[in-house]
Amino acid sequence: MGSGDRAKKRIQLWKKALIHFALCFVMGFFTGFAPTSSVSLFTGRDTEALRDRIADTGDGANPSAGHTAADAHRQLIVVTTTSSGDRWRDALLRRMSDTLRLVPPPILWIVVQQVAAADLDGAAEVLRKTGVMYRHLTFKKNFTDAAAAADHQRNVALSHIERHRLAGIVHFADLSNVYDLQFFREIRNIEAFGAWPMAMMSANRKRVVVDGPICNSSNVLGWISEDLSNDKFRDLRNLMKSAEPKMKPTKIDISGFAFNSSILWDPERWGRRSTSVPDTMSDQDSIKFVQEVVLEDENKMMKGIPADCSRIMLWHLHSPRSSN
Repeated sequence: MGSGDRAKKRIQLWKKALIHFALCFVMGFFTGFAPTSSVSLFTGRDTEALRDRIADTGDGANPSAGHTAADAHRQLIVVTTTSSGDRWRDALLRRMSDTLRLVPPPILWIVVQQVAAADLDGAAEVLRKTGVMYRHLTFKKNFTDAAAAADHQRNVALSHIERHRLAGIVHFADLSNVYDLQFFREIRNIEAFGAWPMAMMSANRKRVVVDGPICNSSNVLGWISEDLSNDKFRDLRNLMKSAEPKMKPTKIDISGFAFNSSILWDPERWGRRSTSVPDTMSDQDSIKFVQEVVLEDENKMMKGIPADCSRIMLWHLHSPRSSN
């Protein structure tokens, strides 16, 4: 082989080496921009929501098991009952979801309705589009009395919270409620029980009734139910100072209190009896138990919200909503 052929061969080898080096360099350069971990198609909140929607069947895990009572940013568990006879239901569900979407997570919205209605109407579709982490619970039992049906729905929600040991602060949010967002920040500070004054308004009456606790700092001294439209009580602070408190109310509005969910599934912690007996989960009356405990503990572990109970952060508008 001549010297010319050897020179050409060396040049070809150098070209191959340079091409190989260039390819390796380019591949290494772009590999450096690749993420080092796997990428999910969902955001963290979307993934949690997807997991919770799967868990609605009762087979899912508890996403809040890691939260404790000392958690400064503890989970809120908002329970809402619905009725297929409510002509404004879908619109009110959307309005409530718009409110809850503004509340910092973690927040879980539990919506309960009759299974026959759930099969026929679009409530489930409305919930899927809210962007709020939710659980849609259903039941088969029929009721002729609306109040009994609502209590049963709340018991369904409380049984679900107990069964899955969902940790957080439970609040019953009626679809007719209107909220100041500060309300949700306040109730996160509840350790055991909390209560607050509510403004009860009627669509066809020119009056506002204030119902709730009277407080000294955050200590509950008693309860009132007064007409705020009365000239004597135009100012809420004057009302709180002047009204005569009822020390033992017979009933508290279902949206007028909140409580730590562990009272349902860890009653020994609170020195209480269990809310249920094995194999009788569907028959328990947890909502009645909770209301009784709230009344019993008004001067012990009850926290007034806000600190002096002199601010309305929740309004309940009563208006006819039956489709009939």
